[in-house]
Amino acid sequence: MSSVKDPLLEDDPDTVTAAAERSEPGKAVVSEPDTATPAPGTTTHPIRRVLAGVLAAAVCAGAGFAGWRMYSDAAVDRAASEALETARNYAVTLTNIEAGDIDRNFSDVLAGATGEFRDMYSRSSSQLKQMLVDNNASSTGTVVDAAVRSATAHEAVVLLFVDQTITNTATPEPRVDRSRVVMTLDKVDGRWLVSRVDLL
Repeated sequence: MSSVKDPLLEDDPDTVTAAAERSEPGKAVVSEPDTATPAPGTTTHPIRRVLAGVLAAAVCAGAGFAGWRMYSDAAVDRAASEALETARNYAVTLTNIEAGDIDRNFSDVLAGATGEFRDMYSRSSSQLKQMLVDNNASSTGTVVDAAVRSATAHEAVVLLFVDQTITNTATPEPRVDRSRVVMTLDKVDGRWLVSRVDLL
């Protein structure tokens, strides 16, 4: 008798293989995860973007602060140099006096002064003028050395060593007085003016 094969029982190689894999003892069929590597340079996590932004901001802030410090330091250096030159010139103005040209001398002194020193010099000018004229006094000042003690963009303190050669009716032979002078200068409307003078 001929046997008839049931098509449902027909051994299909693919079907048999799949069935064998499913029924193989001790082996679980697990789908493999997608292990594809992101393309180079691709950010895959939002935290990385945040950190990158914070880092960029920090770099910019640091560069800005460094730039400000450089500008500030340059401004102070420039102010110190200007104040030192002004103090040197003013010391010469203050110590060069001629009895015959006393009004111009005093006018020049007041033109370079401000604040406390200007007020003091103005109050004593009349008495000082009379004393210089009565004694036919004259003096010539020379700045031997000078240095900035401290400085900001708007104020400076300068130490000066000044030699002053003095003559008058009581001492016709020239006499040299050596003085240490501390000048405080303020920047007023773009000009350095002397606000205080102290003899050490």
